[in-house]
Amino acid sequence: MKKTPNYVEDRISLNVLANSVENAVDCYKAAEGYAILGVLSKNYPTDEAAIADMKLYQAATDNALSVGLGAGDPNQSQMVSRISATLQPQHVNQVFTGVGASRALLGQSETIVNGLVSPTGKVGIVNIATGPLSSGQPAGEVSIETAIALLKDMGGSSIKFFNMKGLTHIEEYKAVAKACAENDFYLEPTGGIDLENFEEIVQIAVDAGVKKIIPHVYSSIIDSATGDTRPEDVKTLLALVKKTLA
Repeated sequence: MKKTPNYVEDRISLNVLANSVENAVDCYKAAEGYAILGVLSKNYPTDEAAIADMKLYQAATDNALSVGLGAGDPNQSQMVSRISATLQPQHVNQVFTGVGASRALLGQSETIVNGLVSPTGKVGIVNIATGPLSSGQPAGEVSIETAIALLKDMGGSSIKFFNMKGLTHIEEYKAVAKACAENDFYLEPTGGIDLENFEEIVQIAVDAGVKKIIPHVYSSIIDSATGDTRPEDVKTLLALVKKTLA
């Protein structure tokens, strides 16, 4: 396993979905290595099938694998933890309540494990009730600072702020970015990010002083006919990253 993520010295890494190993390689090259490739656990019927296939992605991209839930599906939480224990990927997507299990089963601190929290419509307040059972209950509203502290307690690396719906929750996102910067925590903006709003969303996190930023750009850059993420769009995103950091 390549234990140290290839972007550990770099501030921004793209997180895009890979529809096949070939698509993963094309996107990884288009991002000049500044990317992790999301592969969704929800697409596999068993742990064994997921592990066998995801190993192919790891081999082809120097372990630039991001094990995904599947649209933040909390019912995939345990499967993600189990397969990540075997795969030892660079990046793991988790609902808030699954972070501790993932970190414990990974048995190391190098892999980035995010914890999904959702907007509430209130600046500085997030919903942490994103687990298999808790997501069906009234929102668990806590301050973003408390959410970060809880995630740190569980061995988490970053806040996955989902679903942002593009710029809909921009003021809440600014508060999340500020808290991540002040508490030395990574940030992963997710949901409705496209080529038009990407630069603004990344710039907010950069200006806030966030140490590591991993924007998830999914459906907006996927070819509807093939299901592939478009490498040319990944190149565009990388150019915007370079512009933001210039």
